[in-house]
Order: sequence, then C-alpha cells, then structure tokens
Amino acid sequence: MNPWFIRCFACCLFWTAALQAREALLIDLQGPIGPASSAFVRSAIQQAEQRKAAALVLRLDTPGGLDSAMREIIRAITQASVPILCFVAPSGARAASAGTYILYACPIAAMAPGTNLGAATPIQIGGRSPSDGEKQALPKQRKLINDAVAYLRGLAQLRGRNGDWAERAVREAASLPAREALKLGVIDLMASDVSDLLGKVDGRKVQMPTGEQTLWTLGLDLVPLEPDWQNRFLQVISNPNLAYLLLLLGIYGLVYEFSNPGTVLPGTLGVVSLLLGLYAFQLLPIHYTGLALLLLGLALLVAEAFVPSFGALGIAGLALFILGSLMLLDSRAPGFQLSRALILGLAGTSALFLIPVVHLALRARHRPVISGAEGLRAAEGITLDAFPGRGRVRIQGEIWEAQSEVPIQVGQAVRVIDRQGLQLKIVPKAEENP
Repeated sequence: MNPWFIRCFACCLFWTAALQAREALLIDLQGPIGPASSAFVRSAIQQAEQRKAAALVLRLDTPGGLDSAMREIIRAITQASVPILCFVAPSGARAASAGTYILYACPIAAMAPGTNLGAATPIQIGGRSPSDGEKQALPKQRKLINDAVAYLRGLAQLRGRNGDWAERAVREAASLPAREALKLGVIDLMASDVSDLLGKVDGRKVQMPTGEQTLWTLGLDLVPLEPDWQNRFLQVISNPNLAYLLLLLGIYGLVYEFSNPGTVLPGTLGVVSLLLGLYAFQLLPIHYTGLALLLLGLALLVAEAFVPSFGALGIAGLALFILGSLMLLDSRAPGFQLSRALILGLAGTSALFLIPVVHLALRARHRPVISGAEGLRAAEGITLDAFPGRGRVRIQGEIWEAQSEVPIQVGQAVRVIDRQGLQLKIVPKAEENP
C-alpha cells in the first residue's frame, strides 16, 4: 500500500478525533428525578463517550425524586470515561434532595448565583419529618438516614468535597445558597452561564475512573442534546397520575367487555390501557397493599350491581378504592405523588360509572332475544295460503314455509309458536298456544 495514502489516512483519523474532542455536550435535567431522567442521562453519557467529547455539561434544576433513579444516574456518572460538569442553573434553580447527591457525584460541581442545594434527607412513608429529630424517627427511617449519610459522605470523599456538611444535609435537611456552598467547599466554583463555566474549569484536574485527567474546555463547541422519542415517551408514561388513569381505564374497559360480550372496542382499549398502566407502575415505587385495596374496592363496586345490598357493597368499595389509591405509591418524593383531587374525582366517577353500566349490561343480557332463531318465537305475520297443513306466511318481511294443525284463511294474522329447521309452526293470532 502507498505510504503516502497511509499517512493521509492516519492524519484524517487524527483530525477527526481532535474535532470530536473539541466539543462539549449539554443536557438539561429539570423537574423530578425519575426513570425518564435516569434513561436520558445514561443515554447522554453513552453518546458523549462515543463522540469522544471533551466534557458533558449537566445543567440541573430539580426538587428531588426517586432514590432508585438517582442511584442509577450516580452510578453512570462515576463510571463514565468523559468528565461530567454538573451546573445548577439558571438563577433560581435548585439541586434539592436527590439533586444534591448528583451534584456531589460529578467531577466538577458548579452553581449559578441565586441557586441553592441541600435538604437531602430520605423520606419514608410512615416516618417522621426531619423537624421531629432523628432520635424520634422510626428505626427504619434511622437506617435510611444512616445509609444516606454514608452514601453522600462517600461521594464527598471521592470528589474531595465537604463531607461534614453533606452529613448535615441528610440529618438536618440543611440547605445552602451558592456563595456559602463555595465557601464551605461543597462545590468547586460559581459561574454565570455554561460558557463561563467552560472557561473557568479549563486546566483543572479531575479524578476519573482511569486516573487523573486535565480538562481542556476553553473554546469548546457546545452541542445541546434533546431527549429522543423513547425518553419522551418514558417521561410521559412514568407520570403517576397518568399511570393511575390508564390502570383504571383498562379495568373499566374489561369490566364493560365481560359484562356485555361482543362490543370489542371497550375490551381492546381496556387491554391496551391496562398494559400501559402496568408498565408505568413497574417503573414507580408501587405499594402492593394499596394496589390490592384499590382492586378490591373496584370489585365491590361491580358487585353492587349483582347483589342487592342496598348500597353497603358500594359504600365499602368506594372507601377501599380511596384508601388503596392513597396508599398506591410507596413514596413522597417530589413529583411522584397521586393528586388527591384526581383520586376523589375518579372515586366518584367510578361509583357513577361502574354500578349503572354493569347494571344495564346485566339487564340487557336478560332481555328476550329479538333476532335469529329465538327471535322468531312469538313473531307475528300474515298467511299467504290457506291452512290446515302446509303453506306460506310472511313474517318480519320474509316468506317462510309454515305448518298449522287448525284451519286458517288466506290473509289471516298468525303467530309463530315454534321453529323446526326452516319451517315454522303457526296458530291464529287470537288462539292461545297449545
């Protein structure tokens, strides 16, 4: 092979790598930390590594979120081969609760003026609020607090930040504005915007999984990354209120389909909604006792249409429905609670919808058949021939072969009393069934 060609090819590879390294990717992590946030951050880190970006800037503004999603994000950050710069911005943003842990985990932690962080106490249903003091907390809550302290202190040691304040953030739910966080060594620097941040961290050394690395960020091209359709879908479907609605719509559709077979559309929509709802709930911290009470409440509401309980089953079902809904999510993380207004509204709607619908469907099943073979029984018509014996009659606009054991004149009104194959048995309309 031509040596000149090899040199040109190697030069192209070098410049391609150099150009790739001259960019920094930017992602915005806003709102509650959940499964969609975790998937988005992991995807962004993977893209940054594939593109050999010089850095990944994570612009953060969150009230907190789910512990499981937070730990997945931190695991991805600490294992990443690309430096991640966490920047709490713009002014007015916060890195509360789970956001504090994420900020501590990043190689570079920065904040814009007018931002704050802290309040990192883990929350457990049934535990006491931080103001009650750790000594009064339930044993399980104390274990959660001790685990969180050790976790955040470990991140502080990894990045060389203030571990004592990290413990205060967990035990006392302490918070700090940006300037005080810088003075106490909780963050590395303050910056007005992302460009200012990239300029200030240029030449800094950070600890990466492969060893110490120097940041060369001056003049980098900033490339924003947006969530793809999968991340957007995950963000929508993991909304607890939407998941709750999908679950109930699925149950309503199946109840209607089973009560009135053959309608198809309610059953199909019910199955799709139920599957989407169950998929969403497996992403969320669901409390199975709450789910069981919710389903039992719906079952009692349906049973009210079958059993004449004078409203006892309906009232009990409504109470269990509301109680199960309130217990459904085993978390008080910001952004992951069910709306109480939604619960009460759907409880009333369920009572108004399920009982009448099921009752009407049951009444429809007990009505006499008015079509097909059974529908011809008791049908009335006019004779076209004279009887007794066999002849023709017009029934429901159609001409049928008929048989009568009594004399009947042409044009006389008759009534069907039986059907044998394609032949009807008739009697005069005024005559009773034999």
